[in-house]
Amino acid sequence: MRKSRFTEPQIVAVLKQVENGMPVDEVLRKAGVSRSTFFKWRSKYGGATVSELARLKELEAENTKLKRMYAELALENAAIKDVLHRKL
Repeated sequence: MRKSRFTEPQIVAVLKQVENGMPVDEVLRKAGVSRSTFFKWRSKYGGATVSELARLKELEAENTKLKRMYAELALENAAIKDVLHRKL
């Protein structure tokens, strides 16, 4: 997936400008983004703060780690059951 040239704090700053009453077209021209990009950002990051986004990133990383741990344990459990089934 292509990496955005804007960081999450920059995206939140652009959204905050619109929330504070600046015209959308002016904000988009200053930021150099299209209308479709802005509305995608608004649907994804709308109402979020930078600290919330950082916490969300931490939770996603933790979730990925836990899923990996579960997959490894499930595979190990299946292997043990297979070995025990063969012995009987």
